[in-house]
Amino acid sequence: MTDHNVLRVFCDPDGRHGNELAVVRDGASVPSESGRQKLARELGFSETVFVDDPERGLIDIYTPTLRLPFAGHPCVGAAWLLGVPRLVTPAGVVTVRRVDGLVWIAAPAAWAPPRTLREYGSAAEVEALPVPPPGEWVYAWAWQDEAEGRVRARAFPGRGDGIDEDEATGAAALLLTAHLGRALTITQGRGSQILTTPGPAGRSAGAGRPGAHDTIEVGGRVRHA
Repeated sequence: MTDHNVLRVFCDPDGRHGNELAVVRDGASVPSESGRQKLARELGFSETVFVDDPERGLIDIYTPTLRLPFAGHPCVGAAWLLGVPRLVTPAGVVTVRRVDGLVWIAAPAAWAPPRTLREYGSAAEVEALPVPPPGEWVYAWAWQDEAEGRVRARAFPGRGDGIDEDEATGAAALLLTAHLGRALTITQGRGSQILTTPGPAGRSAGAGRPGAHDTIEVGGRVRHA
């Protein structure tokens, strides 16, 4: 098996939970797209990152079944591991900042793959949901405390690739933040925590909500698995 690191991304304040991520630091050891896809399928994580240039932060992201131009939790995890100020993804350049033990990335909402954002009336309803059948990528969410911007969420990729539920999903959190137009603290899965905030362009949008091309920041804690 190719050498790789396993991280937990979007841990809670006590360092628990988080979505596991595989990072192959020597991307040249798996040069072909087909080889990378095969390894990502064998590893079985929701995403696997291949680092093609650690100094520039050039990365390539795969699920078990497809290549992604951009994804949130792989970028947060790779940024933490590489210690770089930016990442270069097929979608574009992702800026990185670090504050108080958190790693934040910034990207436009337009880069996030499409998801169905489905609101429920309470956190209890979200927690009681069964896994839906494959076919639609659903981000189920409800307010825990609307005034405080606290959200309860679960993510169901619906790809039929063995990942029935995603423990913590940065791109979906980015889309929800763009949809609601405000900073959020999201508890997802078993207890992972994702923090988000609209960037400067989003805060100044005329309607009070960022557009698809405005920057959203997504941040969280990362630990070695």
